[in-house]
Amino acid sequence: MPPLWKNLEEMSSEVGMKLNTTRYRRLLVVLNELHECLRIATTAGHTEFADMIEQVVAMFERGESQKEEYMSRGKRTIAELDQFGRSYTLGRRKTSSARVWIIPRITSTVKPVDVPTTTILVNNLPLSQYFPKVVDRERVVYPLKVAGVLGKFNVFTIARGGGSTGQTGAIAHGIAKGLLAHDQKLLTVLRKANLIKRDPRMVERKKTGLAKARKRYTWVKR
Repeated sequence: MPPLWKNLEEMSSEVGMKLNTTRYRRLLVVLNELHECLRIATTAGHTEFADMIEQVVAMFERGESQKEEYMSRGKRTIAELDQFGRSYTLGRRKTSSARVWIIPRITSTVKPVDVPTTTILVNNLPLSQYFPKVVDRERVVYPLKVAGVLGKFNVFTIARGGGSTGQTGAIAHGIAKGLLAHDQKLLTVLRKANLIKRDPRMVERKKTGLAKARKRYTWVKR
């Protein structure tokens, strides 16, 4: 769940001095940066550092009941995990759609059999084989990089329709929604990166009397 900070009056009483709007906003910027550091420390496994930050951050957060009430307003439906801990989501971009399954990587002390495997499969092919261009592959793994969980999950996806741009955008959209099912604390980070909402941009249709969607024919004086 993303942080929900106290309002101006509550924050003023917490710090023991009257805050104006400018100081309150500056304080929120610092608290948001601290909350981001908390997420990074938790992901990296630095529990002591994470506990220290959490104690400071908790002083300025609202109560759990207020959080639940606030989050229930206009709440976006978040995918749920199945009995095996997998998430299933649907991503869209232009005319493309992608069904995405995200499975946490299981670490084992037993040495596995040396079989060639891949972390991300697209239409039953490795990511590098299905998308030979680096820019397409970067667009697919971008949500994992932003969330700081690259290498923690195995991703399997089925993409249909459109071209490489549409399919990579649809897969990235599905991955972002799937990551929320595994960790709702990533909502703020993914929302800032514009990965939660579907990209509404579509190819504009050709117009009658025009060369293309907006291009006009060259006028020639006769």
